[in-house]
Amino acid sequence: MPDGGDGMTVRTLRRIDDLSSEAWDACAGPDDPFTSHAFLSILERSGSTGASTGWTPRHLVLESANGIVLGCAPLYLKNHSFGEYVFDWSWAQAYERTGRAYYPKLQCAVPFTPVTGRRLLVRPGAPAGTERLLAEAMIEVARRLDVSSLHVTFPTESEACGFAAAGFLPRLGQQYHWLNRGYRDFDDFLADLSSRKRKVIRKERERVAQSGLAIRTLTGDAIEPHHWDAFYRFYRNTGDRKWGHPYLTRDFFRLLGERMADRVVLVLGERDGRPVAGALNLMGGDVLYGRYWGAVEDHAFLHFECCYYRAIEFAIERRLARVEAGAQGEHKIQRGYLPHPTHSAHWIADERFRRVIAHFLESERAMVAEEMTDLAAMGPFRHGAHQ
Repeated sequence: MPDGGDGMTVRTLRRIDDLSSEAWDACAGPDDPFTSHAFLSILERSGSTGASTGWTPRHLVLESANGIVLGCAPLYLKNHSFGEYVFDWSWAQAYERTGRAYYPKLQCAVPFTPVTGRRLLVRPGAPAGTERLLAEAMIEVARRLDVSSLHVTFPTESEACGFAAAGFLPRLGQQYHWLNRGYRDFDDFLADLSSRKRKVIRKERERVAQSGLAIRTLTGDAIEPHHWDAFYRFYRNTGDRKWGHPYLTRDFFRLLGERMADRVVLVLGERDGRPVAGALNLMGGDVLYGRYWGAVEDHAFLHFECCYYRAIEFAIERRLARVEAGAQGEHKIQRGYLPHPTHSAHWIADERFRRVIAHFLESERAMVAEEMTDLAAMGPFRHGAHQ
């Protein structure tokens, strides 16, 4: 890889474990569990990512002349578009209709994780321009590997602006977040809603309470191996129904429990002590991230209880700023999760194809922005309450 200037050098890693966790996390920081060395290592060690799954690591590292890691970025060489949540299947089809191969491509992302966070991980105190050097190094890797494109998914808004300045095409998306307005408890949150919406949520929670299930929220050492066994069954059941092949292995959940249990919030629905449903969340500095859900029994409103209402209660109790519930599902709006923008950035090698994609994204941005405005107007909050 080329010199980054001022004696800085750039290299790529075939494994995250080829760099120490101390060096990586000095750049990633403590707040985002998904860009931590531990999480990315768990994905690789469990076989959830790697050449066999089409997520081949090419992590980027920028070092000073004396070997200090100044910045890094999670980067993958991919031969498909699964597990990204920013869809480019139609781009691939259009590109391949010209007789060229869209894959492999490069992806700067946290695999299987539609969560906004920094993608250019820069050590505090690093020289000005380090982020720009990392972005330029990504493009250099893309050119060296002769890939069709390079995609950065779910960066922060400020990073998205930086990528646009570096020649990437910006893309706008949306997902649903719940914001904590300093609520004292769940009833305090309900007081912000219209009377009709409050009644609906209370009735839904009553139905779950009448189901005979016990709902438990576990974190840290309270999560035992048999809980992970049960949750993996739920995860597989959901994956088999929704997308055919679950991305994460059983070993992923074992390692997550061993190495990051303090970041995990597991909500379980139990019948006579036996788990029959569950929702997996991870905690960041001041955010709860809803990730996976599954069940082996059907109960009315159990999904809402485990995934949304218990997450809100936990966030209020821990004084977290928000809950991110991911994309899709307009039903989330009526439960207090309102649309929020997400971003991605796309570098296209072929100039003519780039112009076509740029035109498409310009039209798409206008539609997404309009849709978000319309969806927000459907929110459950009473007139004058915070939205």
